[in-house]
Amino acid sequence: MNQQFQNYINNFKERETRMPAMFVGHGSPMNGIRDNEFTQGWVNAAQSMDLPSAVLVISAHWLTNGTQVTAMDFPKTIHDFGGFPQELFDVQYPASGSSELAELIQKDIYKTEVGLDHEWGLDHGAWTVVRHMFPDADIPVLQLSIDYFKPAQYHYDLAQQLANLRKKGVLIIGSGNMIHNLKMIDWQNIDNNIGYDWAEELNKKFVQIIENKEHSKLFNISELGEAAKLAIPTPDHYFPLLYSLGLQNSKEEVEIFNNHCVAGSLSMTSVKIG
Repeated sequence: MNQQFQNYINNFKERETRMPAMFVGHGSPMNGIRDNEFTQGWVNAAQSMDLPSAVLVISAHWLTNGTQVTAMDFPKTIHDFGGFPQELFDVQYPASGSSELAELIQKDIYKTEVGLDHEWGLDHGAWTVVRHMFPDADIPVLQLSIDYFKPAQYHYDLAQQLANLRKKGVLIIGSGNMIHNLKMIDWQNIDNNIGYDWAEELNKKFVQIIENKEHSKLFNISELGEAAKLAIPTPDHYFPLLYSLGLQNSKEEVEIFNNHCVAGSLSMTSVKIG
């Protein structure tokens, strides 16, 4: 048995119960330093599960041509936004990475080539959420990139190749927003749980589809009606949802939380699987 494979066994042993999988509506970067009902929802989710051996985040903010996984030992905290208070830019989330887990992910995803990335780090789709869930930064955190040039079902199918990681204690989080149209934000209600009629209608439809496990209805955005064209002008924040749902097995139920639209054209609705 070579040393690399021995490292896989030592660090990520199979557990009796699999870790949940999650989709998190991350919303504004300001949620990274706020204490509100949404961040408390993330905390509650973390407190309801066993401590993970590692966290893997599929963030709407790491889009690539091809698929990459962070493989550095100490990922940097990326402040990939502008126009926010200095307090937000001052935040550092000093979680370690795991080259062993990165190589295991590279091995598990067998239907496409996965590159080992040593440049990216943790963008705000990852650290603004994970720092609330695991504030001590004592659990390795990795990111898997989104191949922006692939269709929706590709991402759902790719996620299924990651299912065995849940048995090894890895918490997999898709981080985006089911409804995400920044051009239509209601700035007068930026901090209020208010959605446009079309956003509220579509959010309810998403929840119903997810609860009924009708995942294939989410593969073609155009079939979801006119509201979906407004809600998903680009699929970057939508694709992470498909990664999370692709990890659900036929016997697992879902818990919907943070189920609100905000600022007119954003949805914070989140999903815990298992």
